[in-house]
Amino acid sequence: MTSYAPADEQEAAAIVAQAAGRSEPLRLVGGGTKATFGRPPHDEATLSATRLSGITLYEPAEMVVAARAGTPLAEVEALLAGRGQMLPFEPMDHRPLLGSTGEPTFGAVAAANNSGPRRINAGAARDSLIGVRFVNGRGQPIKSGGRVMKNVTGLDLVKLMAGSWGTLGLLTEVTFKVLPVQEQVATLVLPGLADAAAVEALAAALGSPFELTGAAHLPAGIGGPEPRTLMRVEGFAKSVSYRIGELRRLLRRYGEAHVVEAEESGALWRAVRDATPLAEPRDAAIWRISTAPTRGPAVAAAIGGERAARWFYDWGGGLIWLATDEADDAGAGVIRAAVKAAGSGHATLVRAPETLRAAVPVFDPLPEPLMRITAGIKAAHDPAGIFNPGRMYAGV
Repeated sequence: MTSYAPADEQEAAAIVAQAAGRSEPLRLVGGGTKATFGRPPHDEATLSATRLSGITLYEPAEMVVAARAGTPLAEVEALLAGRGQMLPFEPMDHRPLLGSTGEPTFGAVAAANNSGPRRINAGAARDSLIGVRFVNGRGQPIKSGGRVMKNVTGLDLVKLMAGSWGTLGLLTEVTFKVLPVQEQVATLVLPGLADAAAVEALAAALGSPFELTGAAHLPAGIGGPEPRTLMRVEGFAKSVSYRIGELRRLLRRYGEAHVVEAEESGALWRAVRDATPLAEPRDAAIWRISTAPTRGPAVAAAIGGERAARWFYDWGGGLIWLATDEADDAGAGVIRAAVKAAGSGHATLVRAPETLRAAVPVFDPLPEPLMRITAGIKAAHDPAGIFNPGRMYAGV
């Protein structure tokens, strides 16, 4: 298979224009850590962003950072940490769950809208993404957005590229807003709660004025022998101490809570972020299910009533990570029926063998009107259909 690795945006544009001219499908890749995410590729060549590397802008006072798409994420995070700043949305590292190698890249964070536990407080990656440069399917370099947040009239290409999984263009540079690292981080842990009570407790905490930056529940056997309900509080030390105390009083009816800090707290949230409690066994299919937070326990119970499954909750119950057997359709019918019965949400098949990802829709099937819009946007940006064809939806 042919492999292209352009050194700059101009070279990338020339490669894409030539590929479009001969209808050569391209698999867009960064560090390769999410190569098995999505439907199996239908490509004839790879187009890698790894040589498009380097930080192009960092203004700590303005809290803005920009880097070329192939820049290792760790490089950007180290630069920010050196100035007491961070990416607000806590991007997931897919390597533990997918068993992949390579190095996560900055552009892939935007392409996958890669967002972790802090999303409930700071929003998703797309909410902090303020500028992109990319090469469209005609081989044209495109710039959208800039260095400040602003209102947009018409088609917002910045937000459109976030979560498009390389199907609309090759990102060459992305710009994000950043936030200060907080002085203190503490996690309040409530032990022993069943799912419904845990999500009820999380809802009470999230609805309080005491501002959580993480809200998760790990049932028994998920990362530990007993259930644990986790609430993260960040800020100045005095503020954290006060809010933890108030949350303890607010949640007293749910049991006696204890506090973990420093590395123990960090390890808990990295496990939630990266879904590591479900990484083993490797032959289990992994689903990422989004629903209304208060409906999370009912959705999980409906699935568990139909097939053997293990799960935990993030985002106050609104995100369910679920592992189940790969047999049949890996539970696709049962899972999507449970989500539909809840009234809202979607389910994404994150990990499964290639044959299963070819047979089962990986992303939630779109209603016909939305599929027409999706196909129209794809055709407008990639008229020859060369970028990651079929990765998200068959024929698109």
